[in-house]
Amino acid sequence: MPLFVIYNPVCGSGSAKSLVDNQVLPTLEKHNVTIDGVSATEYTGHAGFLVADYLKQNPSNVTIVLASGDGTLHEILNHILPHTSQTVHQVLNTLPRISFVLVPAGTANALYSSLFPPAKPGDITASEYRLQSLHAYLSGKDGIPLTLSVTTLVPTPGSREVPRIVISSVVTSTSLHAAILHDSEALRNEMPGIERFKVAAQQNSKRWYNASVKLLPSSSATVQIYDQLSHRFVNHPESTPENSIVELGGPFVYFLSTVNVDRLEPEFRITPLARALPSNGATCDIIIVRPLRDPSSDGDNIGARDQYIDKIWKVMGGAYADGAHVYLRYNRNGEVVGDGTGPLVVEYIRCGGWEWIPGDDDRAHLLCSDGGISTIEDGGGAVSLAIAPGADAGIMVYG
Repeated sequence: MPLFVIYNPVCGSGSAKSLVDNQVLPTLEKHNVTIDGVSATEYTGHAGFLVADYLKQNPSNVTIVLASGDGTLHEILNHILPHTSQTVHQVLNTLPRISFVLVPAGTANALYSSLFPPAKPGDITASEYRLQSLHAYLSGKDGIPLTLSVTTLVPTPGSREVPRIVISSVVTSTSLHAAILHDSEALRNEMPGIERFKVAAQQNSKRWYNASVKLLPSSSATVQIYDQLSHRFVNHPESTPENSIVELGGPFVYFLSTVNVDRLEPEFRITPLARALPSNGATCDIIIVRPLRDPSSDGDNIGARDQYIDKIWKVMGGAYADGAHVYLRYNRNGEVVGDGTGPLVVEYIRCGGWEWIPGDDDRAHLLCSDGGISTIEDGGGAVSLAIAPGADAGIMVYG
């Protein structure tokens, strides 16, 4: 199978070239693997052009060794796949099989960290950890097909703008997460690591996001919600085969949807059940926090937003504690606790997709797709659908 190496020299801490030169290429040479070439990306979006050109030269199945972060894979997918939602699924099943060997060189490396959860100290060296996808390829293992989140940004009715498609393989979000990613870009130069996300989170800690949401069923015909008592996903109480769409009102503090991953950083396990209780077929896992579910809430006002800051940080802290936020509840006083019988703080949804309609709140119009930020038009919305290719087709990763 043809093999091509691409690296992004500026992502993360700038280690990609060193990883390729000192670890990837010697390992391939040791295993007598011939490569067709090595290319560094030179500008934003360049990786997509490199892959597209390589596919023209090699119309059969190909393998790409990609030393980068999640954003570079995002650029490739959005370049090589069509920009109309009706044809993405069709093209996924007619493309040559494109398999990616991931070498983590980005800031968070969510997809890699989900495929290869961080090892315990002493179990494996940092160098060995970065080459696990490469070794999976060299061992002859089959690639793992990626489910893609295909999000259509729908313009205002009557607008001359055409719907725009954004494809992600990790995360699509609104609310706090999208605001954090938007504001963290201004901090990148002075804070190249993940600490900039925490600073941006503090800057947005008092925000609530006015919007309405429709949760769309998967092939199982219903929207599902995690039931803590039975430790499984069950039909959402408002979703039946006859009337499967669930409508949710805001405000929201958190609305985040993932495919393929259970974490966004090595220790930030935001959708832990994506790996612990894997689904069949094309689904996304969604984490939702709606502050008015708090029994002590007296509505949306400045005081309520101030009081909710500590509560959302407990949720975020739970994500850093191996996904414990999924089990947090409100007690009768509205305090966030780890046990009891009160309402769950987090609504954990598994479904086929969702529709987000922002209200009169500028920040509710932000949409994050694998770190890239889009803005939903006033009067418009975003519809995100999980799409999976057929067997032995589409986009694969070695994990």
